[in-house]
Amino acid sequence: MGATGSKLEKALGDQFPEGERYFGLENFGNTCYCNSVLQALYFCVPFREQLLEYYANNKSPPEAEENLLTCLAELFSQISSQKKKTGVIAPRRFVQRVRKQNELFRGYMHQDAHEFLNFLLNELVDILEKESHAAKSLAASSPKKVSNGTCNGHANGVKKEPLVTWVHKNFQGILTNETRCLRCETVTARDETFFDLSLDIEQNSSITSCLKNFSSTETLNAEDKFFCDKCCSLQEAQKRMKIKKPPHILVIHLKRFKYMEQLGRYKKLSYRVVFPLELKLSNTTENTDSEYSLFAVVVHVGSGPNHGHYVSLVKSHNHWLFFDDENAEIIDESAVQTFFGSAQEYSSNTDHGYILFYESLAASKS
Repeated sequence: MGATGSKLEKALGDQFPEGERYFGLENFGNTCYCNSVLQALYFCVPFREQLLEYYANNKSPPEAEENLLTCLAELFSQISSQKKKTGVIAPRRFVQRVRKQNELFRGYMHQDAHEFLNFLLNELVDILEKESHAAKSLAASSPKKVSNGTCNGHANGVKKEPLVTWVHKNFQGILTNETRCLRCETVTARDETFFDLSLDIEQNSSITSCLKNFSSTETLNAEDKFFCDKCCSLQEAQKRMKIKKPPHILVIHLKRFKYMEQLGRYKKLSYRVVFPLELKLSNTTENTDSEYSLFAVVVHVGSGPNHGHYVSLVKSHNHWLFFDDENAEIIDESAVQTFFGSAQEYSSNTDHGYILFYESLAASKS
């Protein structure tokens, strides 16, 4: 890898970004699902900066119990403080902690990168919330204090505001589920939060068309009628999902693994789905386009759901890099389109974009 590292340094030459580090991650037996997600998160700069800030402010004593957050923060700190610009790091402690925490990732089987990302973000939130509650218990004598930008006031005089951690500030968006009764025209709206959007895909489509389908109007009738509170009865209704609050970091998961009834198993959809480098999110409630820029792609390599490999593409300081476990190399921006998928069902190309990471242009400017 020394050779690969120096090759990357040579390729970038004097364009190597000041203070940046490009390190491959060792594979501990089918841990490519973990490595590919870690690279995407490391190059999610606002997340990385806040994690490193957390680490600097919360250096725990040696006897303190480690958790997934401390292991991740330690790993990112280890990468960012390397003397060399390139090389390989073994995320051993982090992988051990993941396996200890969740039996799903304990074996050496092929795992799903999207499931892992979900597990990781939710686990980080749980740890931050527990720490905040513990700090509040200590500060119970002075309840006027507000920590971590949250307030203890009651929303609508009913319940406490949920804690907003820096993980939420980066990844959380709000969806609104609108249901319109076709008899009385009353609209019922229900909000729900999300860390990523899982989109159904079609052959020869684009992220924009998948997002349109996600927010398309669905009619509820026959067995699916909606109970309207105003009519006090089941009524035909129209339902649609819109984005009420777009997140700073928009994570899009393409549903490439579909359960096929006739086969009795999951099948990988190798469909060609175009994902642009710049994305305008138009299915928002405000009807204002939110603009995003692509900075990472987790790619699934292989023809089936139960075997294969994960790699990642990341954009760093206007350069695109390709990470495959220990290996890191620079690639041309035009190479990103080779991961859209296959226009024909049977193709020799099995490298398909699976999880897309977009950063809000408004957020990155501010």
